[in-house]
Amino acid sequence: MYPKLVLLLLPFLLCPLLTFSSDPDPLQDFCIPTPKSNPEPCKNPRLVTPDDFIFSGIKSPAINFSDIGFFSIPVNPTTFPGLNTLGMSFVRADLRPGGINPPHFHPRATETVYVLQGKVYSGFVDSTNRVFAEVIEQGDVMIFPRGLVHFQMNVGKSDATIFGCFDSQNPGMQKIPNVMFGSGINDELLEKAFGLSIEEISRMRRRFLPKRVN
Repeated sequence: MYPKLVLLLLPFLLCPLLTFSSDPDPLQDFCIPTPKSNPEPCKNPRLVTPDDFIFSGIKSPAINFSDIGFFSIPVNPTTFPGLNTLGMSFVRADLRPGGINPPHFHPRATETVYVLQGKVYSGFVDSTNRVFAEVIEQGDVMIFPRGLVHFQMNVGKSDATIFGCFDSQNPGMQKIPNVMFGSGINDELLEKAFGLSIEEISRMRRRFLPKRVN
């Protein structure tokens, strides 16, 4: 009787583990990292100050935009140690009029975006290739489910600013154009997949392949 009961209950016991997987829960209130030379991974709590939990690096608007009119400042435990072990990170993104944040996805995080200023065409594509997109404005919030491709474009007449928050301290990011044409995938495969000529593929590679540092 008991083995059968266990088998019946097993899916219900496993579901919470699969459904609610995320960054591990911290075992202490916080853990401000110490230098690698220090054998203790966390700063002594008695030496932690309010400044360890304050970050001022996203106050200013972007000055140097990319050629697609986009600039972002990712904030994670590397740049803001106070986030360490808290299971979150965030980003400030600025877009010039007509600027885009190309299609990309975060394999380890759901993202919440809040429009600080401007008017942005924003959306994501689900696993059935259905597009969920709207123009969102100052004060609007949108969710991008984990692992789904999403994008933004400034459709206003002035600069737009977005604040994004992730439910992982290391969400990861893969930009679709860079993945396709900047990763060294076989040319013949790309030619057959996209119906592009070798010349067109070469042109795309020149744009997205990482530049070599001499």
